[in-house]
Amino acid sequence: MATRTPIALITGASSGIGEALAHRFARAGHALVLVARGADRLDALAAQLSAEHGVKAWARAADLAAPGAAAALAAAMKRERRTVDVLVNNAGVLEHGPFVAMAAQRHQQLVDLNVSGLTAMLAAFVPGMVARGSGRVLNVASIAAFQPVPSLATYAATKAYVLSLTESLSEELQGSGVTVTALCPGITATRMLERASAASPELAGLPALVVGSADDVAAEGFDACMKGEVIRVPGLINRAGVVAGRAAPKWLLRRLSGAVVRRMK
Repeated sequence: MATRTPIALITGASSGIGEALAHRFARAGHALVLVARGADRLDALAAQLSAEHGVKAWARAADLAAPGAAAALAAAMKRERRTVDVLVNNAGVLEHGPFVAMAAQRHQQLVDLNVSGLTAMLAAFVPGMVARGSGRVLNVASIAAFQPVPSLATYAATKAYVLSLTESLSEELQGSGVTVTALCPGITATRMLERASAASPELAGLPALVVGSADDVAAEGFDACMKGEVIRVPGLINRAGVVAGRAAPKWLLRRLSGAVVRRMK
């Protein structure tokens, strides 16, 4: 009996960490469902991945911040008889700046995609994995999930949600055959960072030493997902920061992060 090719569904796949993860999974022999808002870039990436790695890749344009989008995507996969073995929740948005300077609509957009969209994807695909007795989930969070980050307040809060949900589900699903992993990268060279830097002199002035590559982050994310690790923080500097942050009292973290932000102004 022929072995079925595993399928990885990757959101936010059109650039950055999502695109790098698509290459990693394709290199490992996974067929791919690539999800993002822009159809043109996805079509080109699907063709590239098929040509380079000899795997099937399907592009699916969707706005996962929209109500019902995740359920519609899951229904489409069922109609097309594409069983999702690996779910990669990478789609997300970032906004840098004082909370009071951001429009209420922008705060809501961060919550709609980073929190509501990701949760809806989990609700749409994880029950099927549990029923089959196998599956892997990779949720892309951030090192911002571990501490308060003034000037990234809403973004950091959404990523704290992703990390907490991942840790809870990893325990709930023990023994089910389904693993849930949180990838918590630091500052990474992506289009999202480029857009945020264009609007923020503080981000634009970050030293190259603290900016990681999307390929390196994707390599660690793939490895952690395949091993079923619960949390992976790429990069020695980031890991050291997380360990120190978890050991420090919350009030001290708030004061330090606030002092850093004020110094950058």
